[in-house]
Amino acid sequence: DIDVRIVGPDGKTIHQGERESNGKYTFAAHMDGVYQYCFSNQMSTMTPKIVMFSMDIGEAPSDQTNEGEEPSHNKLEDMIKELSTALTGVKHEQEYMQVRDRIHRSINENTNSRVVMWSVFEALVLVAMTLGQIYYLKRFFEVRRVV
Repeated sequence: DIDVRIVGPDGKTIHQGERESNGKYTFAAHMDGVYQYCFSNQMSTMTPKIVMFSMDIGEAPSDQTNEGEEPSHNKLEDMIKELSTALTGVKHEQEYMQVRDRIHRSINENTNSRVVMWSVFEALVLVAMTLGQIYYLKRFFEVRRVV
């Protein structure tokens, strides 16, 4: 669980989230300057965390219409920009899914290795118990002569 805070150039908090494990936040920068992204792990400092984020900077929407261009040309440009934005979103989602796939694959492989090691340990304990019982039963049925 990570705390996240986004601070604008004027020092005002744009977004603040507490104990988030994943999420998505989109905002429009209304002024030029340096924006700060602050991540905090104060709630669970004992467990390591991996923080990944992507930032996409888009173009400001323009309402300017050139008098020499046809309206259909502007509409075509707008549609191309919209398609480009959607394609970028799909690319980011695909990268996010690949990262999650790698994380889950790592967890599954780690769990699998633990299960294998536990099974080997159980097999060794079973063999040791079998040998111990054989030794005990041999000694129990052994005839002892007192001289």
